[in-house]
Amino acid sequence: MSACSTLKLCSYLAKQGNYGARKSLVVCSNVCALLDSKRIHTSSRNFNISGKLAQNQRPDWNRAVSEAEKVVGYPTSFLSLRWLLSDEIANVALHLRKLVGSNHPLLKTAKSLLYNGRNNMQAWGLIVLLISKAAGHLNVDEMEEDKAAGVLHSQRALAEVTEMIRTSHLVHKGLVNIYPGLYPEPAVLNDMTFGNKIALLSGDYLLGNSCAELAALRNQDLVELMSSAVRDLAEGEFLGRRDKQNNPLPDASGACALDDWTTRNVLSAGSLLGKSCQGTLKLAGHGTHLQDQGYKFGKHLALAWQACLDLEPFTNGSQYVPGSMFSLTSAPVMFHLEHDPSLLDEIDNGLESVQNVDYAKVHSAVSKGPGISLTKQLQKEHSQKAMEVLEVFRDSDARTALSNIIVAMGEL
Repeated sequence: MSACSTLKLCSYLAKQGNYGARKSLVVCSNVCALLDSKRIHTSSRNFNISGKLAQNQRPDWNRAVSEAEKVVGYPTSFLSLRWLLSDEIANVALHLRKLVGSNHPLLKTAKSLLYNGRNNMQAWGLIVLLISKAAGHLNVDEMEEDKAAGVLHSQRALAEVTEMIRTSHLVHKGLVNIYPGLYPEPAVLNDMTFGNKIALLSGDYLLGNSCAELAALRNQDLVELMSSAVRDLAEGEFLGRRDKQNNPLPDASGACALDDWTTRNVLSAGSLLGKSCQGTLKLAGHGTHLQDQGYKFGKHLALAWQACLDLEPFTNGSQYVPGSMFSLTSAPVMFHLEHDPSLLDEIDNGLESVQNVDYAKVHSAVSKGPGISLTKQLQKEHSQKAMEVLEVFRDSDARTALSNIIVAMGEL
């Protein structure tokens, strides 16, 4: 659900006399306007997410996701009406207005959530439901089944939990490490402190609700499984070298690029999607073997997706602006460092802040090295492994939709 479609839906409900929708209509209008009024260049994880770019996506990807939504009857966006119309989210949106002009990272996160670009991980709930439908369910009470979508109500709840956990993690990552002397101007310091409060509380709200939704499923094994995914997300934020704002930097040795990249991204992405796919098969009554296959599928799909995102700044025809920032722990950079460790001298300028790195120099060096081709190979390998896992499921619209998403991702 894009910001525009959300706005139209709120408008319709407001005309029907829905008080919450009226309130949210004002909120949506203001937030969409303020985010459109300020172009935000984001880091590599949310690279070039904008309304304009979303309209210019390659049709294959849009078509694959659109067809997948029809299979399960589920929008890819976390911003469903149930959450959009809540007083808590409405208040957060109103407070965001105060951050305009402050350049607080939370604004970047808000923009990435409102606009439905392919770089969003908001399609994760869709992936979970597609796996659910592809596998089917065993010995389940008919009252538990959403017959229109072909999945269980508990599986739909788990898909929402997955999106909430991911979203809360992204919001929490928007916190700024404020240390003495960083913001000498009192007005700027106040803005950044206020932004931190909103990021912390809104992230906690989402995480708290995800825990409540998870507990309501009354499945202790599932709670333990998803809790371990949250633990992995947290651990991923403390792995390896970091600058003062906790932005990641490559290992000082520049060696073992593949192992380093894989460990980082399994913790920060693969674990959550993999364990969500595993958990949804547990809810359906499947055995441990099929559950393990679900985990493998989610993990490899997440890694293939991340490799695809890492390639964006180095792809011909991309929206990358020369000299702008990108992830220094992306696969092309880390593979290049194995080939040419001397580039670490430039990257080490970012030990204080990654903004001190000459990104034009790093981009030029990586573009001429083997990192790009190795990353493309890495993306294909994980895509192929995800495809192989799909073979364990019977032929169905859901399995075809998952295959189409993997193929479309490789053509981005």
